[in-house]
Amino acid sequence: MRLKKYTDYALRVLIYTASIPKEELASKKEISEVFHISENHLGKIIHQLNKLELIETIRGRSGGLKLAKEPRDINIGYVVRAMEDDFLLLECFDNDTNYCVITPACKLRRVLNDALRAFLEVVDNYTLHDLLSNRDDLRELMDIT
Repeated sequence: MRLKKYTDYALRVLIYTASIPKEELASKKEISEVFHISENHLGKIIHQLNKLELIETIRGRSGGLKLAKEPRDINIGYVVRAMEDDFLLLECFDNDTNYCVITPACKLRRVLNDALRAFLEVVDNYTLHDLLSNRDDLRELMDIT
């Protein structure tokens, strides 16, 4: 299974914004530079995180973005589900486009469905706070002073 870059980048935005001092705002430009993500693509991700009420955006000359919730209140499983548009691991996961002739007898679908459920169950057990246990190392790597 592979998550989309969109989801990966959303998690990076959350980690970055949670790593800066609370009284500061992050900028789209600095996040773009740290992670080498285009500002345009990052803007779409920030927009969705804002709609999910995970990020608060402040407009204007001295604007930026910050977490809208405490890191303890941001569940990683929720973020993954919200950013991914589907979890169709195989053709047979989508009844509308499944043309595989062995589907009625195939056990693979069940195995991978169990694996997907287990994956989601694991990420449901973590919050953004858990991802920040090495905050000093993260801050150094992201060049946050």
